[in-house]
Parts: sequence; structure tokens; C-alpha cells
Amino acid sequence: MNPVLRDAVVQMVPYGSRVLDLGCGDGAMLAYLQQHHGCSGYGVEIDDANVLACVKRGVEVIQLNLDQGLSMFDDQSFDVVLQIDTLQHLRNAQTMLVETVRVGRMGIVTFPNFAHWPNRLSVLLGRMPVTKKLPFEWYDTPNIRVGTFADFLSLAKKNQLHIQDAFGLQDNGVVRRWPNARAATAVFQLSALNN
Repeated sequence: MNPVLRDAVVQMVPYGSRVLDLGCGDGAMLAYLQQHHGCSGYGVEIDDANVLACVKRGVEVIQLNLDQGLSMFDDQSFDVVLQIDTLQHLRNAQTMLVETVRVGRMGIVTFPNFAHWPNRLSVLLGRMPVTKKLPFEWYDTPNIRVGTFADFLSLAKKNQLHIQDAFGLQDNGVVRRWPNARAATAVFQLSALNN
């Protein structure tokens, strides 16, 4: 995991939180939170190799297709629900955002920001972008969709989600000024309006 992204997420997660990591991959983020931040919780992953990697790391993992939803979890059963570079792979992205703040008191969502200026330039020149954050050609990408910082703000408002913090990440730093154009990664900390 990118250390800049990891550190940004760790700063938003309260020490000792109960965490649900959706699309946890090999479990590196949750393992880090458990070992260095006093957290507990579960990862959710569909890929067999990643589930095995989680088990080897000592991360409790549930093998589940996120397109099936999170009905197995009660309301507010976690302090924090993570969606680190998961949203762009989901067919039901809007539903999963609402479920994130139902299941957790807080959600942290990150995704590649398609409005980053190099991506805009690539599209202007007639090509889909291939970058560090979007490393696949258009014909072999695992991403179902692409999104922008600004699009996410609109979606959050539409679904009555409270944005507690929002910023971008670029190279080795946080971008708070014009993140929609200047950041490769969008980062949002959110909750339900009634929290």
C-alpha cells in the first residue's frame, strides 16, 4: 500500500477503532491498523488469493461479493468502514456508500480521481489515460467506472451524507486547494447526516 495513502487513512481512524475494510485486498491496511493503531475488525474480500493473504497476515476476513450488499452487518456495528480504492470496482457504488455509513459511524472512501489534470489532458488528446493511479488500458481495466472529486461531492449531497473531511493526494502530499484538478487520489471522510 502507498505509504502516503496509508498515513492519511490512519490519521482519520481513531485509535482503537473497530474497523470493517471493504475490498481489503491482501489485508495490508487492516493489519497495519491492528499492529500500529490498536484497531480490531474484519476485512471483506472476494478474491481467493487475497483472502489467503489476509489469513497469512492474521487479518480476519469474510469472503463476500460486495455487490450483494452488507445486510449481514447491523447498523453502526463498526466505528469505521473503509473503502480504499474499492468504489470504482462496484456495480452498486451508490448503495454501498449508503451502506458504509449505515454499518459504520464513519466511512473513509478513496478512489482514483479521473478529473486530475493529466487525465484531462489525455482525454483532450483523444486517449483514455494510463497513469500510476489508473494503470490499465481502457480494454483491460478492472474498473467498472471512473469518478471525480466533484462527482463524489454531488453523490454525497444527493444521498444526504455528511462530508467530515475531503482532500486529494498527489505524489507525497495532501492537496486541499483544487483537489479535483490537482490530485490523483480523492479522499473522503463521511458519515450519515444524523450522526
